[in-house]
Amino acid sequence: MAGGFKALKGQGHAPTLFMAFLYFDMSFMVWTMLGPLSTEIAEALAAHGEIITAGEKATLLALPVLSGALLRIVLGFGVDKLGAKVTALISQAIVIASLITAYTLGDTITYNQLLIVALGLGFAGASFAVALPQAGQWYPPKLQGIVLGIAGAGNIGVVLDFLFAPKIAEKWGWEAVFLVGAVMASVVFVAYAFLAKNAPSSVYTPRPKKVSDYFKLLKDRDTWWFQLFYAVSFGGFVGFANYMKVYLMNTYQVDMAAFGLDVLDEGNVKVIAGYFGAICIFAGAVLRPFGGSIADKIGGVKSLYFFYGIVAALVFLSAFVKLSFFMAIFVLFLIMANLGMANGAVFQLVPQRFGKDIGIMTGLVGAAGGIGGFALIKTLGWSKGVFDGYSAGFIIFGCVVLLAIAGISLVKTRWRTTWGVQAGGII
Repeated sequence: MAGGFKALKGQGHAPTLFMAFLYFDMSFMVWTMLGPLSTEIAEALAAHGEIITAGEKATLLALPVLSGALLRIVLGFGVDKLGAKVTALISQAIVIASLITAYTLGDTITYNQLLIVALGLGFAGASFAVALPQAGQWYPPKLQGIVLGIAGAGNIGVVLDFLFAPKIAEKWGWEAVFLVGAVMASVVFVAYAFLAKNAPSSVYTPRPKKVSDYFKLLKDRDTWWFQLFYAVSFGGFVGFANYMKVYLMNTYQVDMAAFGLDVLDEGNVKVIAGYFGAICIFAGAVLRPFGGSIADKIGGVKSLYFFYGIVAALVFLSAFVKLSFFMAIFVLFLIMANLGMANGAVFQLVPQRFGKDIGIMTGLVGAAGGIGGFALIKTLGWSKGVFDGYSAGFIIFGCVVLLAIAGISLVKTRWRTTWGVQAGGII
């Protein structure tokens, strides 16, 4: 990694790369903000007589994920038409307005108003389509890996959510988290406006995307396979990340309360749930580059077999075995770690297959990942609402993971004997 940073010296535009990272980090933190605040928000709604069901809570958590997935394609067109910087600033302004709205309404907010806020937060989730291209446009092809790795490291923002949001909510109320988020997002907005720059024509020649380009790639069956694989890996990661606190509170509240009183001298189980959720999510956030590195060495196909196989086994274990609290945390940690590494493995393969259309494919595959996260959150909420437990939700997700493994078996020979021969990397 040190050698990679050294290679950046004298290349590209360091302030833009730094701001792309900061913008992505802030955006990812805001995008997943409702997850660690889900219990507090549900209690606030109940206080003025609005009791929400498990399904409604899942919808609230899933909506930013879905809107973020779909808005990636919209912002991708914005980058082409308006430039990455203007698109980023417009998107960030909408996010700030959504955060201020939630804070201003405070305890009087209704469920329907929260749904509108959730839609606005989806613009933060769509930041993938802005931050990564803007950073990458400044640098030559040989440095794209390290550059996109730096900019993409912003997904650590979800860990910060789970560490600090419940504690802020405990001290000053849940709405204060949205105020803190709005202030931080505003600081990033101003810094971005002054420091970030679009790559000049001498460095990057834009190739504006057309709607027909998307439909053309959607006619290629490999596009659909990659969308399935990323819907499982990134969808699983972001879905479990957003629903983590709800799951822990509904399943292990007594265990966490006992642990807090015995070890942390802390009676607020919601804060403890945030800490344990952060531990699990951290694994998936930081191990993505390692998944890509492993795929470089043994091939993306073998890597996905390994990562998906572990995820499937652990998900079915969670479905059929009543795990103790600490065993459940360990299993969730491993699930998130392998989903994170699978994300890296999928994108070891995508550029080799669609190198000339990587911008469009990033939008299509990324959107599928968000839709997968939406589906997982809704499935877990449905399972809780119908069966008062999560076994059915885990079983369904486990079956989807097995479907992805079967898909790898179906395509691996064709991939290796066709485009894989000229790909330049291990398939």
